[in-house]
Amino acid sequence: MSRQPKQRPHQHQPKNRQPKKERPTPATTRRDQILADFATLRIPVTATQLDAALAEAEKAGWSHLDFLHHLLAEQAGQRRARSIAHRIHDAHFRDLKPLSAFDWNFNPAIPRTQLETLAQCDFIPRQQNVVFVGQSGVGKSHLIQSIGEKACIVGCRVRYVTSGELIEDLTAALADHTIHQRVRFYARFDLLIIDEFGFDKIERSLCPHATSLWYKIIDARSNHASTALVTNIDFEAWDKYLGDPQLSMALLDRVVNGATIVKLTGRSYRVHRGDKPTE
Repeated sequence: MSRQPKQRPHQHQPKNRQPKKERPTPATTRRDQILADFATLRIPVTATQLDAALAEAEKAGWSHLDFLHHLLAEQAGQRRARSIAHRIHDAHFRDLKPLSAFDWNFNPAIPRTQLETLAQCDFIPRQQNVVFVGQSGVGKSHLIQSIGEKACIVGCRVRYVTSGELIEDLTAALADHTIHQRVRFYARFDLLIIDEFGFDKIERSLCPHATSLWYKIIDARSNHASTALVTNIDFEAWDKYLGDPQLSMALLDRVVNGATIVKLTGRSYRVHRGDKPTE
């Protein structure tokens, strides 16, 4: 009797399984995801704005980049405008007027080209100083604050203060032992505008430490930030005004070293127009 060959148990061969295809995400779900991503990134694009941009893109046949630019440009512009307004507010300008409002014809000797070049604010990243020298009433304050506004627009941190306000603030800081904090405060700005330096001698007469305090601020900013000083006294008179020859020489050296000096001459707006002028 012949034996039948023993049959081996059937072995199942593995099948080549195809990965399951993901179902296309519904448009509404993808839209909601995009809106959620905008919210996470704090990009204030609303559902209405997104839908309008999608409709316009489909109608006009925009590319992906055109669509993205259209969607974000307005939001980016609004954010930039808010940032500029915030920097201008924090600058504490006293009487801000745009450079376009300056009457160049009233005093033709004022160097318009030089001032418009300064308004491009290239001197700030170079950490160079600016000094305006001229008699009262020719528009020094108008011009320097207009340049300060331009600096805010290009993204610089700016602070405007008169010389008298600065000395008053630092004198108070001496009294309450916070002088080092205040010096660091004034040192942090990309552009510090000190107006009305030498306007009168009351600053120094009220504060015997005034010259030393001015020096602390200028020295703290030297070689790493720009300072704009507006004065109505010539450099030769600084020694007499400050009352300390050695310290005044050190202060002057730090202010004018590599600085752009702008001398403003002409008739006084104050006398001609009879209104409250800018210094």
